Amino acid sequence: MTIAEAPFRWKTVALPVFLPTLLFSTGEGAILPIIATRADSLGASLAIAGLIAAMIMLGTLIGDIPSGWLVSRIGERTSMIGAALVAAVGLLLATFATNLWLLGVGILLVGLATAVFALARHAFLTSFVPQAIRARALSTLGGTFRLGYFVGPFLAALVIHLTGSTAAVFVIHIVGCLGSALILLLLKDPAAGFSTPRNALQQRVGGGANDMAGDGVGADTNPAGSLSAGPTLVAQESVGLFATLRANRGVLSRLGSGAALVGALRASRAVILPLWAVSIGLGGSNTALIIGIAGAVDFALFYASGQIMDRFGRLWSAVPSMVGLGLGHIALAVSHDLPGNVVWFITVAMFLSVANGIGSGILMTLGADLADKNNPAPFLGAWRFTGDLGGAAAPLMVSVVTAIASLAVATAILGVAGIVGAAILLRYVPQYLPHTSRSSRLRSP
Repeated sequence: MTIAEAPFRWKTVALPVFLPTLLFSTGEGAILPIIATRADSLGASLAIAGLIAAMIMLGTLIGDIPSGWLVSRIGERTSMIGAALVAAVGLLLATFATNLWLLGVGILLVGLATAVFALARHAFLTSFVPQAIRARALSTLGGTFRLGYFVGPFLAALVIHLTGSTAAVFVIHIVGCLGSALILLLLKDPAAGFSTPRNALQQRVGGGANDMAGDGVGADTNPAGSLSAGPTLVAQESVGLFATLRANRGVLSRLGSGAALVGALRASRAVILPLWAVSIGLGGSNTALIIGIAGAVDFALFYASGQIMDRFGRLWSAVPSMVGLGLGHIALAVSHDLPGNVVWFITVAMFLSVANGIGSGILMTLGADLADKNNPAPFLGAWRFTGDLGGAAAPLMVSVVTAIASLAVATAILGVAGIVGAAILLRYVPQYLPHTSRSSRLRSP
């Protein structure tokens, strides 16, 4: 009996999987816009405030790979509870910080906890969701995060209006973390309902090759090192951090570079759109409205992305998304001095949201396709690191190029990077996830 043979029902995972994720991501969405403001209130310069705001991404990057080892050792549910409590400690430090050092440490802890929390849900769905609905499940998980990030800033604005304090916003995330931990403690662990326990699977010696076929359940697998069906990933048992990177260096350097560019194009939107609005003279309220509507469009497409991937294959979501993001950045870059540049800005912002929306869940789905289902966490930690690395590098690149040249040049460079990313995915996704016939994809994508 393998994990894939265990019965699966959406209702058994809806509350314990998606509700804690929604609470956690709503809290994170609330604090992200005010971290720099909180640092400013403690006397930080603009550069130091930006550095402290970046601590959450830095913490996530630092935590990605060790989180894979941790989740594989203690399990998804325990990892999520622990991550929620660690995040709450970090948030308490940020709330009551009297200096910038305490604030920075608190935000870094939140980033570390976020890496563990997100990877634990990813690993669970990778192991227990049937491949036929894998993309829809992971796109829904991604949509849950996006919903939280969309709702969070509105809650933050309400709390600041009622209390007059930016520090009070951290309480939203504390409540979300404690609520997530409480739900996980009170509800039955969904993994317990499956017939093959995780700890038994982790005791396997030479656990076999990964489920490589992203477009078919039960596709033939090869022993580690076999090249008969393309590069093979090494199944992970109790492996160290560097062993994970070494064993999977092929896919991480090739397909992982495409994942990094996906992360970069997604992160760049959050930096470039507000800066572009300032550069063309849009007011703060109009900018917030436009970006808010764009965020709603992005969120609305998450399930459609999963449907596309499950029915037609991963490339039908990944490549159009990256091409759209690339062309959108290029169009924005050439529109600054055109007549009606505000209309151009609104149009491109919506276009970028559609392009990003149809790629919702693509990185999580590709990671799940590539990982060993029996113990996916070590590989997923390394895989998530590649996407997060691109997401962390993009805002830095925008700042540097804008300072040296212009915002339009930075935007154009990212547009070209999007096209390059689409080409990398087109080249390497079929190599690692072999295609099958269309009828097979429709039965078990």
